[in-house]
Amino acid sequence: VQLQASGGGSVQAGGSLKLSCAASGRAFSSLAMGWFRQAPGKERNFVAAISWNGGSTSYADSVKGRFTISRDNAQSTVYLQMNSLKPEDTAAYYCAAGIPLSRSEVSSSDRRYDYWGQGTLVTVSS
Repeated sequence: VQLQASGGGSVQAGGSLKLSCAASGRAFSSLAMGWFRQAPGKERNFVAAISWNGGSTSYADSVKGRFTISRDNAQSTVYLQMNSLKPEDTAAYYCAAGIPLSRSEVSSSDRRYDYWGQGTLVTVSS
């Protein structure tokens, strides 16, 4: 599976960005998808995840109510809509794909994901 993330950029605090991650190489609808982020000098952290059919989602507490993960299986793409951005959201954002153990599985552990895209940088200024 190849994953291509896009949509990062620079935005002022309070603004919005929408990240996209296009997948190829395997039936997208069979994969659980996730977004993680890594700020400079810090470890990679979970942001959001979505089950294979979009029926289940999970979010880090720090982004709940501000970020929304969604997917379009026909387009083999997962999205991360980010609203009310804060300077602490500044990071490289990575999309990931994993083979789920169940249809409803959503995981915050990076060990559950088998494929990773390149990062897309999000910078939020105050």
